[in-house]
Amino acid sequence: MLPELVTITPRPDLGILVARWADDAPRQQLKEHFSALLTAAQHHNLWRWLLDVRRRDSLDPEFGQWTTHTFFPEAAQVATAPLRIAVHCSPARLTVYEASASQREYITYGTSPERPYQLQLFIEEGPAMEWLLG
Repeated sequence: MLPELVTITPRPDLGILVARWADDAPRQQLKEHFSALLTAAQHHNLWRWLLDVRRRDSLDPEFGQWTTHTFFPEAAQVATAPLRIAVHCSPARLTVYEASASQREYITYGTSPERPYQLQLFIEEGPAMEWLLG
């Protein structure tokens, strides 16, 4: 049996939904994962998300554009509370984000305060959880 590429865990005790990726996946499969994340958020009414992408090494600029410009805004529209997204990434991934002009553009766009959602990047889970709970 193949391992699941993503696990989505509701934490109603904390008011958080956690998604952890075990590996990379093709863009269409990642979109399906994000759709499942939104379904779980609606079912459990959890709008603070911890997205653990440390094991996803490839960066797809089109997927980055889709998440920040399409998926997150649409999720924010159906959210019953402010949508807060903490992305837990590896230091290597953060370095790639900083080195790539297109990735920097998506991060700058996505973390801008005028978005209908709040997005921040973290390399440690503790500060990510503190931010989500704050």
